[in-house]
Amino acid sequence: MPYIVSSALFLLAASPLATAWGTVGHATVGTIAQHYLTPAAQSYVSGLLGSGVTMASVASWADDYRYTTAGKFSAPFHYIGISWRTWEKMWRWFLIARTDAEDSPPSSCSVDLNRDCGTGGCVVSAIANYTQIVNDGRRTLTNRKQALEFLIHFFGDITQPLHDEAEKVGGNQIPVLWNGEDTNLHACWDTQMVEKDAGGNSASVITAFSNKLITAIDSGAYSSQKASWVSCNNIKTASTCALQWAADANKINCQYVLKVDETNKELSGSYYTGAKPYIELQLAKGGYRLGAWVNALAAAA
Repeated sequence: MPYIVSSALFLLAASPLATAWGTVGHATVGTIAQHYLTPAAQSYVSGLLGSGVTMASVASWADDYRYTTAGKFSAPFHYIGISWRTWEKMWRWFLIARTDAEDSPPSSCSVDLNRDCGTGGCVVSAIANYTQIVNDGRRTLTNRKQALEFLIHFFGDITQPLHDEAEKVGGNQIPVLWNGEDTNLHACWDTQMVEKDAGGNSASVITAFSNKLITAIDSGAYSSQKASWVSCNNIKTASTCALQWAADANKINCQYVLKVDETNKELSGSYYTGAKPYIELQLAKGGYRLGAWVNALAAAA
């Protein structure tokens, strides 16, 4: 049975570059997902992550891991539409590679797996790959645990619109202001706007924010939408499902994120107000989809 979240343990670690949703957003996705786990899925998660380890507590592990020597290979897995060459530049702190997306927001937004998923992989191929690994009995427990941790994170990444868009390196090269301080559009969507919406970044704030979205899913604004969010939930067609989720988020770049050139503008006022409904919707989608996906994985294990 699903349970209302009363508390959670979170890893509030910072990352060197902008990361999808930041720690607050990823922990929110993990908390929502855990609420919807079946008893079998709860046991499945505990068996892989360890007794008492929450999905929220490992939700940002993949962001930290990609900045290690061992995890550098996984950097392209957090996005679709950003080339491996760009990631090599980002690793060296130079965001100077490809600056134009394969689509053309705000006039045209689209995601194409062949066009946008580079040879180094992308978030769509990563979700497909780790979906297969997590239930592969030939793999070590460590491998399978890591696969689940990747999935928990990537279900958050793929719902962040700028992680499905290469324009200006997913908005990293669009300078903006937040409360008068220099930042970039991607960082605002990852962290500043999410934390403002949630009301902070503490564990208690994340719990309350997650429960607010859970209520909206169960009996509020999202109750009539949630079935469509998991219309593709077949773990055997993971790439197809993930591509649909990427396209769903990508269209928001045309609808709002990149609709107007926000270069050097202050975003903490009217832009944030307009972004807030999209932020909450995408976080709710990510958590609900992740819960359904883990339930399916547990049923197949």
